[in-house]
Amino acid sequence: MARPKAAISWSGGKDSCAAYHRARDTFDFVAAVTMYNEDGTRSRSHGLRPEILAAQIERLGLESIAQTCTWDSYDDAFDRALETAAAMGVTHVVFGDILFDEHREWAERLSAGRGLTAVEPLWKESTTDLYRRFLESGTRARIVTVRSSKLDESFLGRDLADDLRTNGRDFLKSPHEGNYGNEAERPVHWTCFITVRFDVTHPELDARSRQRVGDLFATHGEYT
Repeated sequence: MARPKAAISWSGGKDSCAAYHRARDTFDFVAAVTMYNEDGTRSRSHGLRPEILAAQIERLGLESIAQTCTWDSYDDAFDRALETAAAMGVTHVVFGDILFDEHREWAERLSAGRGLTAVEPLWKESTTDLYRRFLESGTRARIVTVRSSKLDESFLGRDLADDLRTNGRDFLKSPHEGNYGNEAERPVHWTCFITVRFDVTHPELDARSRQRVGDLFATHGEYT
């Protein structure tokens, strides 16, 4: 039986990589949807360079569906991307959300607007368990963005490893598992299992997707 065609909402980070890996046996992935800033020089979510994302998507054998946008125009740009995906025969869109009902509701609302079904394979799982399974999978992740009010730039470029759990910060705790009352109180900006942003190398992604750490890029209180 043919598997449903799917697109992955691809940020280049750990969550989207883990969601893809979790759902790949259920769906026939044909495209990756990525949002970039207005001039296309950095990804909108993580501030990654386009060549990193292009290398990842190429090695996964997916078609890139990219849009540029401001945060104010993000919904409209994502809707255009979903329109393109639907025209390719995509019926499902896989997201890497784990927490926050409003994120899931947003994904479901925009997907339904184009007659697509949103899929959340990581939803409400323990971030600690996801972290450990990520390391066990053989996938590598490099920290590329931290919140400057909580951590300094020395954390940039470090590979995700088990010993990061005990370096004076509990990166594993989600808002539901830890004591952070809101986004501003968490050690770093929440975008992945452990509240950091990653440049990911999966076993399927060969050396061409392993990019050098670039120059320090500071924006909106974050180091990238």
